[in-house]
Amino acid sequence: MDEDLSIINSNTRNQKIKNFIVNNKNKIISAIIFLIIIIISVFSYDKYLISKKKEISDKFNSITIDYSNNTKEKTANSLIEIVKKKNPTYSPLSLYFIIDNNLISDQSKINSLFDILIKDTSLDTEIKNLIIYKKALYNADNSQESDLLNMLNPLINSKSVWKSHSLYLMAEYFYANNQKQKAKEFFNQIMTLENSNPDIRLQAEKRLNRDLSE
Repeated sequence: MDEDLSIINSNTRNQKIKNFIVNNKNKIISAIIFLIIIIISVFSYDKYLISKKKEISDKFNSITIDYSNNTKEKTANSLIEIVKKKNPTYSPLSLYFIIDNNLISDQSKINSLFDILIKDTSLDTEIKNLIIYKKALYNADNSQESDLLNMLNPLINSKSVWKSHSLYLMAEYFYANNQKQKAKEFFNQIMTLENSNPDIRLQAEKRLNRDLSE
């Protein structure tokens, strides 16, 4: 008797499944097609991103390999295009190449390229922090105290690995401008910072002992 009931229940369940499939055939087919489209779209987009990254990589390598003193303007314009593409790898590298080779002398133009990286490019946090620090370093010789502090405050007020570098830059800025008390305060912050860079800490200690010990 129990076995007969089990068979009946099984047959009933199978019939319900069959009826559900028949009654919802169009919906099931649509769902399967939709799922296939999503899978193909994701695969195609990943392939597109890989292709674009290779394209930018090849372009960057070609530009920098072909660079010479006779192609400065052309090289600068081509690298600016890559910066504007906001690629996490090759946009920063392009700006560094421009700066290292002094391809653009206009400071405001360089700062606008820095801002594209800092504000508009999707970067890992510490990579972005490094670029903020590099912007401040680039501007340090020609900046007012308030401007330099505004650039570096996001790092000084954080736990970034670039915090000690930023403190050291401000300390040296004040020391160079004969504001020794302010310089001493920033050097001392480095000494009390838990995760300060060992080389930066050593340089700060030397400066405090040698030049600011009074």
